Amino acid sequence: MRKYLLPAFLMMLVLAVSACNGGGLTGSSDGGDDVAALVNGTKLMVKDVDRVITQQFRGQENQLSQLALAAYRLQALENLVNQEVLFQRAQKENIIPTDDEIKQYLQRYKQENGYTEEAFANELKQTNQTEDQFREFVKKQLAIQKLIEKSESQLKVQDREVADVYNANPKQFSIQPGVQLSDIIIDPTDNGMKFDVQGDTAAEQRIREIQTRLRNGSDFATIARQLSEHQTALQSGDLGFLAQSQFPNLPQMMGLPASLGERFMAMKEGDITEPVKDSAGRWHIFKLTGKQTETRDRTLDDPTVRREISDAILNQRKQIVGAALQARSRDEAKIENLLAQRTIENPNSFGVLRPVPSATAAASPNASPAASASPAGAK
Repeated sequence: MRKYLLPAFLMMLVLAVSACNGGGLTGSSDGGDDVAALVNGTKLMVKDVDRVITQQFRGQENQLSQLALAAYRLQALENLVNQEVLFQRAQKENIIPTDDEIKQYLQRYKQENGYTEEAFANELKQTNQTEDQFREFVKKQLAIQKLIEKSESQLKVQDREVADVYNANPKQFSIQPGVQLSDIIIDPTDNGMKFDVQGDTAAEQRIREIQTRLRNGSDFATIARQLSEHQTALQSGDLGFLAQSQFPNLPQMMGLPASLGERFMAMKEGDITEPVKDSAGRWHIFKLTGKQTETRDRTLDDPTVRREISDAILNQRKQIVGAALQARSRDEAKIENLLAQRTIENPNSFGVLRPVPSATAAASPNASPAASASPAGAK
């Protein structure tokens, strides 16, 4: 299944965008209706800023000092401003997704998260959103993605550049012995994930249920996307390649016994491990998706080598173009940071410094459709 990925710098804006479409924090009356900033006349509210912080700290924001809270509010507002200037630039260039594109994204989102219509409606209700607000969030994200793709459309990599990178260090492109792994992780701690389980007993019960489903033929990648309590859920559990030389470092890298590496090497592609518990109390089920048993040198004639080098060069250039696009969009916008101005005018109060109300479980970034959904979230 095709994966829809956003550039890395845009991923940092996703949480900020979600805050502007969720209707603010429940019970956020202290300063929530104050305007935090104006972007070409468009208002960004203090309650939008507070929602970002609530999602970021998953209900622990009340433990922040007033000084720390003031700093986080200013940073959260910067992210909100950045996404707003990009969206307005997309509008100016008439780069707006069609209704069909929005509809298709919503269908993918529901399918990938295993939502029935009833479950999706309930999720929106828990996060104080309407479906129209969520559609508006999707519209903004797709518009920004299209804007970025347009700016990247002129990027090209020359064969000479690929050859220069390869010839500088051919050995770095050799394939070492090792394994390609995917992982489903169940964490007993409170981590704010959509289907988070808490406590050792509940975590063990969940991993055993997953083990049973896998034995009965359920798809590993689908379960990883839906239930794994780790950021790799966005990549269907893909951990990437683990070289055999890294096996001795498994205790430091993942809290797992070094001997597990040799067990991986003894497995066949497609094999799945039994549940394994790491030193932090998290449960893992691994799937071997590939294995390399000996060192293999690769030449520049190997198309995969050329593609890897070309992709790496392109990704670096995309980051620069993205940063330039962001900077230019800000230069062309009229931005009034009223929260910063109040901070300067009242330096001993740091602007709006009332405690952010406690978050509900649904307010975490992974529990909210708007927070977890982005064009990167649909695979």
